Amino acid sequence: QNQKTKDLMEDLEVAILKTCQCMNELKREVHSAATSLAADLLKYHTDHMVLKALKITGAEGNLEAVAEYTCKLSEQKEQLVEMCRLLRHVSGTEPLEITCIHAEDTFQVTGPQIVSAAETLALHPTSKIAKENLEVFCEAWESQLSDMSTLLREINDVFEGRRGEKRVYLSLPRPGKHNANLKALKPVKLDTEEQAKIAKLGLELHLLTSDVDSETEKWEDQENEIVQHGQGMSSMAYSMYLFTRGEGLLKTTQDLFHQAEIFAAEGTKLASALHAFSDQVHDDDKTLLLLEAEKLVSMCKQLQVTAKASVQGKSATFTKVDACILKTRNMMTLLCQLLPLCCRLLRKARNGCLKPAPPWREDRIQTGTTAHTPERRTETLGIKSLENHVTNMTFVESK
Repeated sequence: QNQKTKDLMEDLEVAILKTCQCMNELKREVHSAATSLAADLLKYHTDHMVLKALKITGAEGNLEAVAEYTCKLSEQKEQLVEMCRLLRHVSGTEPLEITCIHAEDTFQVTGPQIVSAAETLALHPTSKIAKENLEVFCEAWESQLSDMSTLLREINDVFEGRRGEKRVYLSLPRPGKHNANLKALKPVKLDTEEQAKIAKLGLELHLLTSDVDSETEKWEDQENEIVQHGQGMSSMAYSMYLFTRGEGLLKTTQDLFHQAEIFAAEGTKLASALHAFSDQVHDDDKTLLLLEAEKLVSMCKQLQVTAKASVQGKSATFTKVDACILKTRNMMTLLCQLLPLCCRLLRKARNGCLKPAPPWREDRIQTGTTAHTPERRTETLGIKSLENHVTNMTFVESK
């Protein structure tokens, strides 16, 4: 009987392994088919012939030709939306999945805006405003197509295990890109001293992200909420560092400010997780942990206020960028202190040294844990391409 049971278990194990192997092969085939289709579609639309035709026919006031090309653009939009949905299912990671969702939204919104702007230009072919409006929406469309190529490479890298040294969030929507009254943007170059100051802060931020990554790697439980929030903050900070070099995927200062807001929100979530965890530790450790958590909350609020502040002009914009990166650096410094502290307390848990939770508090602790479970990070930043190096770093200023 025992031998029969053993044989059955072995047969079951072999069947499970074969099933897993088949599933992996199927997954690879599906991924290959999806990414190949996406690559072909992106390649087909890289010439932007429809957009060029709309600009020309609109400027000529040719309503019939504009109607023809707007139909073609609508068909192209539907194809790209379906492609985004397809890539979403093979994205492999949550940040990349979120990026696909944002890309889909961008095409859904920008497509009708281009159609409307082209029709308006055809009705008023001499209008400078109508022409600029169409140009802005076409640029947003072209930029999103370019970003899709970057996204596709990232998805393939993740699937093949070729990820770079740092995970990067690509889910940042472009503030203002979908505003029908969007004004043309005026680039302003930084002087040498400003470039040097931003570059120095960026380097410090880079070193801190490396320190945070080293600390998170020491945790056995990589699914721990504190670790996940720490990794998310590190990834966002790294994106801000890349911005200071002009090499990242953040495109404008508005993107940077939006990312700073989300970074602060992630810090607030981490502080909530720390508060929940503090209920399980001894009083001496709890006091220290709560003190550090309150520092983090205060820093998050300060960064949120700074990032949301309205500014105008080159000098004020530079000051705001400088302040956002400085406050982000300070939060990362605190994070470097918090992670080893929490790791030490978790080691105590394995040794049975954690304070036992009283029965009357079990439900509250469970509720707190559930409330802070990492949600789908739909607000996590997405990241857009910067075309110029730091020597050509531009700040967006309304005309």
